[in-house]
Amino acid sequence: MAATAIEQATMKAVVHTAFGSRGALAIDEVEKPAVGDGDVVVRVHAASLNRVDWYTMTGTPYVGRAQMGVRRPKSRMLSTDFAGTVEAVGKDVTQFRPGDAVFGRSDAFAEYVRVAEDGAVVAKPAGVTFEDAACVGVAGITALQGLRDHGQVRAGHKVLVNGASGGVGTFAVQIAKTLGAEVTAVCSTGNIELQRSLGADHVVDYTREDFTRSDRRYDVLIDIAGSRPWRECKRVLKPEATIVLIGGPKTNRLLGPLMHVITVKIGAAGGSQKAVFFIAKLNGRDLAALGELLDSGKVTPVIDRRYELSEIADAFRYLGEGHARGKIVVPL
Repeated sequence: MAATAIEQATMKAVVHTAFGSRGALAIDEVEKPAVGDGDVVVRVHAASLNRVDWYTMTGTPYVGRAQMGVRRPKSRMLSTDFAGTVEAVGKDVTQFRPGDAVFGRSDAFAEYVRVAEDGAVVAKPAGVTFEDAACVGVAGITALQGLRDHGQVRAGHKVLVNGASGGVGTFAVQIAKTLGAEVTAVCSTGNIELQRSLGADHVVDYTREDFTRSDRRYDVLIDIAGSRPWRECKRVLKPEATIVLIGGPKTNRLLGPLMHVITVKIGAAGGSQKAVFFIAKLNGRDLAALGELLDSGKVTPVIDRRYELSEIADAFRYLGEGHARGKIVVPL
């Protein structure tokens, strides 16, 4: 199918030319993406933020500067999860047509994004809103792959989610339930009812109770918060259990959450309990699987706040505070 023309030559996009706080962000007019032979160009209706986007904006941890840029960003564009309508397709594209509703992950936070047909983009189920679909991307796939592939969760497993109220955590609680697990969610007092509404079988308020002193023993610990050292976490793990490391404190500017990952992996080395760290691999197959879960009602994205594109600096400020409950969405 021949490429469909896009009439306007420019678009609004979030850009950053220096690492730093939210003050480094701006909304600028940039060229719209050209349509490659195997690409689709999407008019974005909603986007969402992830912790990884905050790290890209701030240029932390410093160990990542080799990829992000040593003194300044290699790219002035920020990536994002998105949902929207196909505006144009390349001549070799067969899966999509202009007008199709889609969602996925792109390398730009803008009114229009370009994604390879075989990349992180899939059809949006008709029963799922653009805002909900825009929440899936990084958070949903991280939760799915962490549980299914690295935790190898199956029916009857007991799963503990430490850091259950953020973007990844709210997906993890629900996906673990779809896999047949008994789920314990660790959160603050204000999020107890949220966790119950997501299907958690047990909820631990970390401000009042130490989950590492519990009598329960778990097959899998999904560690998003990274708030407790290995010597304490291992007390509640079964002998052949797995701890899946997803996040950690961001106070170490050199290594960030990787410091927690390193110390846990060292502590678990040589024992029967396994520590796994991974970086989510975004792909169409898993995005489609998550779309089906949303369409069936088995998984529902949790949206904490919505910000206009003009308020993007405030959205990143809120994300950086670390208290977001679920996802932060930007309607476009």
